[in-house]
Amino acid sequence: MANLAKHVQVAVGVITKNDQFFVCRRRAHQHQGNKWEFPGGKIGLNESPEHALQRELSEEIGITVSAYVHLLNLDFSYPDKKVSLHVFVVSDFSGEAYGAEGQESKWVGFNDLLSLDFPDANRTIIEKLALFRG
Repeated sequence: MANLAKHVQVAVGVITKNDQFFVCRRRAHQHQGNKWEFPGGKIGLNESPEHALQRELSEEIGITVSAYVHLLNLDFSYPDKKVSLHVFVVSDFSGEAYGAEGQESKWVGFNDLLSLDFPDANRTIIEKLALFRG
């Protein structure tokens, strides 16, 4: 039987400032609702992951990205959806990050990332961040 699960390409921004990370809580009605996440969103048709990152972070958390590095690409299958995450660490931006779409958001330290309830796909991102931070 063919896998008919939806496959979504997503740009993800790990926003860092002063050894803190910016996270948002997904709304209850969303896929993986009420869990914390690094901000980002779907990559549009014919859109590069880098462009989607800049567009989504402007729309979702009100910042303009000026410096980022690619961290990893990650494919993850949930029972109802497959996601391909294109993850970037954003180290410089203008504007003040906030939940521009009304979502709960906050700055947290790395150790707090380990205790927050993230979607399963994000565990690999956090593990990679531990190595990236050195």
